[in-house]
Amino acid sequence: MPCNSDAAAAAGIPRPAARVPPHGRKRSKHPKTIRTMNYVELNIAASGEEAEILTALLADWPFESFSEEGGALRAYIPQEKLADCKSEVDALLDARGALRRTYLTIDDCNWNAAWESDFHPVDIDGRLLIRAPFHAPAADASAEVVIMPRMSFGTGHHATTYLMTEALLELDLRGRRGLDAGSGTGVLSIVAAKCGAEHVDAVDIDDWADANCRENIAANGVADRITPMLGDVRRIAGRHYGFILANINRNILLADRPAYAAALDAGGDLVMSGFLEPDVPAITACAEKLGLRPVATAVKEGWVTVHVRKE
Repeated sequence: MPCNSDAAAAAGIPRPAARVPPHGRKRSKHPKTIRTMNYVELNIAASGEEAEILTALLADWPFESFSEEGGALRAYIPQEKLADCKSEVDALLDARGALRRTYLTIDDCNWNAAWESDFHPVDIDGRLLIRAPFHAPAADASAEVVIMPRMSFGTGHHATTYLMTEALLELDLRGRRGLDAGSGTGVLSIVAAKCGAEHVDAVDIDDWADANCRENIAANGVADRITPMLGDVRRIAGRHYGFILANINRNILLADRPAYAAALDAGGDLVMSGFLEPDVPAITACAEKLGLRPVATAVKEGWVTVHVRKE
């Protein structure tokens, strides 16, 4: 999930207390689950850059998805979780001047069916197709990844997943061992394995993401080369990797960067996303202090991927 941007900080907007909540990461376009549940839609009159900033700010709370359409930002959160953070969210929005907003309770429904009706395959530069099991297969099975996201983040629809996948396709991963930090659906681990990675550890703090990752790696025939690991960055203590993928958020990236640097082999690649353009200076400055040299940066819809390499 995305973090507060430097632009927001410069505007005097306080960042929520540092924490790593179960839902402290981005989510896909719609809430998705195999069961029914009540959600609340927060509808805010915002668009463009302001909508991106609000998305990054709100992602520090348990909002599970965001969409922008018709000059409105819609953020979805389980009804049972809203009570714990509503006062903080309202204070943040008041400080931003986002006074035109409404909360709408969405009746219990089957989110899986709603999601399937709106999910489309994602083509990554004509080189890789990310699709769901109910879509027609690609002509070349080696050039596709099959994902059933359930409640996890990572279908290729969000700009950060798209950017991370693009970056992976440019790396030579043959024979290298890697880490996918905040793996969600396991999509990046699967792409890495299909690009020749010897093995990938897929780490996520959410038990449902761990289960979903296991389902997806089995469906893609790469379960022998990917190890799902339930937990946080402490799970990688003592391990070493030739590449690390971290599509999380600014707060967690900055907090966990020393652990990534320690686990990365000399000459290894760290590819990060989950933050906005104004966050890049803080991300790269922290990397350089840890001996990680900037290699490349890519931008899509205001979101950024930064690729650094250990000296």
